[in-house]
Amino acid sequence: MQSLFDPPSHELPRPLRVLTVSELNREARAGLERCLPLLWVGGEVSGFVRHSSGHCYFTLKDRDSQVSCVLFRQRAQQLDWLPRNGAQVELLALVTLYEPRGQFQLNVETLRPAGLGALYEAFERLKAKLEGEGLFDPQRKRPLPSWPRAIGVATSREAAALRDFLTTLARRMPGIPVVIYPAPVQGDGAAERIARAIRVAGERAECDVLVVCRGGGSIEDLWAFNDERVARAIAASPIPVVSGVGHETDFTIADFVADLRAATPTAAAELVSPNRSHLAAAIETARMRLVRAMARRVETLMQRLDYLGRHLVPPGERLRRQRVEVDQRARRLQAAMHRALEGRGRRIELLANRLHAATPEVSRFRQHVEALSHRLTTASHHGIERRRAVVQRFASQLTHLNPREVLARGYCIARKEDGFIVRSANAIENGARLSLTFAQGDATVRVEEKGQGQ
Repeated sequence: MQSLFDPPSHELPRPLRVLTVSELNREARAGLERCLPLLWVGGEVSGFVRHSSGHCYFTLKDRDSQVSCVLFRQRAQQLDWLPRNGAQVELLALVTLYEPRGQFQLNVETLRPAGLGALYEAFERLKAKLEGEGLFDPQRKRPLPSWPRAIGVATSREAAALRDFLTTLARRMPGIPVVIYPAPVQGDGAAERIARAIRVAGERAECDVLVVCRGGGSIEDLWAFNDERVARAIAASPIPVVSGVGHETDFTIADFVADLRAATPTAAAELVSPNRSHLAAAIETARMRLVRAMARRVETLMQRLDYLGRHLVPPGERLRRQRVEVDQRARRLQAAMHRALEGRGRRIELLANRLHAATPEVSRFRQHVEALSHRLTTASHHGIERRRAVVQRFASQLTHLNPREVLARGYCIARKEDGFIVRSANAIENGARLSLTFAQGDATVRVEEKGQGQ
C-alpha cells in the first residue's frame, strides 16, 4: 500500500481508498517520525504532572503556541532534576503522534534548563571522562573518622555556608578545632584557589577530614566546583573530603569525586562531627548500666560473704576436726598396710609351695645320668672295636692289592720309553729299550730277541 507521505507517481489516477481513523493516525505518526529526526525544542513548562506510573506529562509553550510532551519513566529516572511549572527548558525530543487520540506530541529523551546547554554539555563531558578514569569508583571512597581531632573547611571567609557550618558544629560538638583554608567560591580564578586550598590542607595534615562547601546558587555560581582541577585535587587529597556544595537538588563534579556528599553545608557539619547530645545520652546510658551492674555485683558479693560467714568455723574446732580426720586416716592406713602384708605373706607361701612342687629330684636324675654315661662309654668302646676290625680288614685287602707285594714275589713291570706298560711281547720290537721296575730298584734293558706269545 502506498503511504500518504510517499511522493505522487506519474501513473494514471486511481480511486482513493477510504482509510479508517486508526490507519490515518498510524500513517501520520509514521510520516512525522520519518520526516522529523530528534531535535532540540525550547519553551516554558506548563501543567507538569508526574503520574503514579512514573511517566511525566506537561505542555511546552511559548508566546504563540504550545505542544504536549511526555517524559517516560525510564528517561525520568536518568535525570537528577525535574522541571517546575514556569521553568524555561530545552528538551531533546522525537516528534510523533499519539494514535489513540490523534494528538500531536513530543516524546522527550532528555531536557535541561534553558540557556545552560553548553554548561551542561561540558558538565556531562567532564563527568564521563572522570568516571572513565575511576574517580567516582565507590571502592576508592574512604570512611570518615568517627572522632576527628580537627576539621578543615575550604570555603570563603564571607560565605554564609561557613557561618551555617560553624553554627551547626558549635551546637553538636563545640570542642573540635576548625581550620579554615580560605578560597573564593565563585568568579574568575575560584577553581584554582579552591584546588590550592585542598592541596594545602593535605600537605599540612592539620585535620582529619576536609569539608569543601558553599551555599546554593545557579549553575554558573556553582561552576567552580565543576572544574577538573578541583576534582583532581579532591581525588589526590590524602585526607577524606566531604562535599557540601549548594542545596539538596544541586549536584557538582566535586560531589561525585568526594568521599562523601552532603546535601548542604549544615548537613556536612552533621556528617563530620559526633552529636554531643547523643554522646551525652549514650554516656548517661552507659553510666546507668555501670551503676546497675556494680549494684548487682555488690549484692552478689554480699550474699557470698553471708554464705561464707555462716560456714565459717573457729580455728580450735577446725583443728579438732582435722585431728579426728588425721586419726581416722591413720587407722585406715594401718589397717590397709596390715591387709596388704597379710595378702603378700599368703602369696609368698603359695609361691613357695608351687616352687617346692616344681623342684626336680636330683639324686634320681644323677643315677639316670650315670647309667646313661656307662651305656655311652660301653657303646663307644664297642663301636671303636668294630671300626678297628673293619679298618684292619681293609688294610689287609689293600696290602694284598699293593703292586710292590707282587713284585716282591719275583715279578717286574716293563715300560717302554714313552712310559706305557708292556703287557705282550708283540708290543715291542727287537732292539727296543725297556725300563724294568722291581720290588727294589729299577733297570734299563735292550731287547735282543723276543719270543712268540702264547
